[in-house]
Amino acid sequence: MKQLLTIGLLILSNSFMTLAWYGHLKFGEMKGFSKLGLFAIILISWGIAFFEYCFQVPANRLGYIGNGGPFTLVELKVLQEVITLTVFAIFTLLVFRTETFRINHIIGFAFLVLAVYFIFKK
Repeated sequence: MKQLLTIGLLILSNSFMTLAWYGHLKFGEMKGFSKLGLFAIILISWGIAFFEYCFQVPANRLGYIGNGGPFTLVELKVLQEVITLTVFAIFTLLVFRTETFRINHIIGFAFLVLAVYFIFKK
């Protein structure tokens, strides 16, 4: 149960992180946002990133083996990185429709999944 809850919280966290880090690149297409300066965009992104931390911190506390969770620190970090790339890939395909993934991107992602396999291998 803690495994699934940790993974779910990490997915939510990374969804907010991706929106904060890359969503602002689409603000120019939204009415009212196109006239905002860089400082305003930073504040908006910072506000979105607050919710990233609201899910990331509990995910790490719940999932860490030192707190009774199922994952070591290294496992948590590698898991988080793969979730980050997965969320980013989905976000990119849905929001930035002009972006494409080439074979080298897919191979790189596959190697990251292999990294998870080796990190979790006992």
